[in-house]
Amino acid sequence: MPVARGETIDPARTRARVVATLEPLLYEHGIDGIGVSALCEAAGISKETLYRHFGSKDGLVEAVLQQRSDRVLQWLHAAASGAGDDPADQLAAIFDALDGWYAEPAFRGCAIVNASTQGRGGTAPGVAEIHLDRYRDLFRAIAVRAGSRDPDLVATQLLVVVEGATVVSDQLRLPGAAAAAKDAALALLRASL
Repeated sequence: MPVARGETIDPARTRARVVATLEPLLYEHGIDGIGVSALCEAAGISKETLYRHFGSKDGLVEAVLQQRSDRVLQWLHAAASGAGDDPADQLAAIFDALDGWYAEPAFRGCAIVNASTQGRGGTAPGVAEIHLDRYRDLFRAIAVRAGSRDPDLVATQLLVVVEGATVVSDQLRLPGAAAAAKDAALALLRASL
């Protein structure tokens, strides 16, 4: 990404542009499905630029996954808060949002969990752990607002439901997986009161 004459070099802007450009490619191909040369070509940067900004391909993957986690959790928080004050409605809105994502033609499961399970080590498992903890925090907050007797347990159960729905939707393309997961999630929430 050459800098135009008269434009200042902004490392943060360059880094953000590279992450935004390469995130869809890494999601589509997986971490091991695309090499550094192809990533650099797609981003219009040299390997030197990639290594200067990210240290390694693993550093790039970490930045992409962290950015994706931030975006996903912001999206789900917005879905929940947009549903009003009722915790059950908030929980239902999260699964309704996920249903739209699962139906997208380019849906390939959770990029963060996918990266973590590719078995190559690196930073992906740590990013996935933080991502899943953030999901649990969202679900725990809903369970607390609902008056759950054990919001930690409910949060874990809801995480298992959402991750199961994501895997089933990815692997089986099973229509209605999100709706079934929503029904299960709402039943778990009601049973915890």
